[in-house]
Amino acid sequence: MANDDTRTPTLRELNNMLNERLNLISAVPLPLMASSPQGPTPHASSTILKPLKSPIPEGELSVIEKSKQLAAWTAVDEHVYPEHRVIGIGSGSTVPYVVERIVSQGAEANKNRVFIPTGFQSKELIVSSGLSLGDVDQYPTIDVTLDGADEQKSLIRVYRVDTQLNCIKGGGACHLREKVLAEAATTFILVADYRKNVEYLGTNFKAGVPIEVVPFAYAKVLQNLHQVLDSPKATLRMAVAKAGQVVTDNGNFIIDAPFDIEKMKEPYTIMAQIKMLTGVVEVGLFCHMARAAYFGNQDGSVTVKWNDGNIQEIPAT
Repeated sequence: MANDDTRTPTLRELNNMLNERLNLISAVPLPLMASSPQGPTPHASSTILKPLKSPIPEGELSVIEKSKQLAAWTAVDEHVYPEHRVIGIGSGSTVPYVVERIVSQGAEANKNRVFIPTGFQSKELIVSSGLSLGDVDQYPTIDVTLDGADEQKSLIRVYRVDTQLNCIKGGGACHLREKVLAEAATTFILVADYRKNVEYLGTNFKAGVPIEVVPFAYAKVLQNLHQVLDSPKATLRMAVAKAGQVVTDNGNFIIDAPFDIEKMKEPYTIMAQIKMLTGVVEVGLFCHMARAAYFGNQDGSVTVKWNDGNIQEIPAT
């Protein structure tokens, strides 16, 4: 007879474990609500606090969604400080939970902050939540950017983080702005669920590296990917709910280029080779950029990978 300790937990049990962990950290830590070390920022007496709204609708979340929420809440609690005034908001299915946690800090904590989006999704999250919207041309230096490495469900693409905190992004065709905000940030943090925690990029998916290209050069870039960089299955990404190709917020096309696992063990090399192709605007490989990656696990724990190679396990209780 099998030992009960080794059996696979049911979905109900996993939900209960995640609920217990989320309940433990539901209160925003006091340090986040305190004044900055330089003292409170002076405000005009007529300042009116804007009402804030959580982007997450009421209802029961799945185990996967709770794992994302757990990672996002923990990352915000540990990296969004009272003195932070310019915050980058990334893209992906984990990011609404980042905004949810920031909103929970309250209107007083957020009234002097400005939030920089990486694309239409994050812009809508910022505006609909009542947070102040800015742009990177106004604020070229960002205190902290939080971004996902997530699944683009409509295209069945999963983007993951490897042991060196390299990740693939671009399922939502936002990786140009995502990379600009990552580079502009003093601190860049990734948030994801346990499915994205892999040893090598490309371990569990064959979708390919997203590449943003100017439209008139896409055919030549495809030829170079096929014949020079050894990605024979590189293809132009086609839209799902419209005829024709995907068009980015910048008016460009997206190519998805799969590479074999051996090449993906050196993602920085692949990134540099692709970036050198004339017509390429940006590559969805983010290498040597993140300070830490937070993964929410099914049992309510959080795995944190740091850029110095350390791995921290935050227990469920």
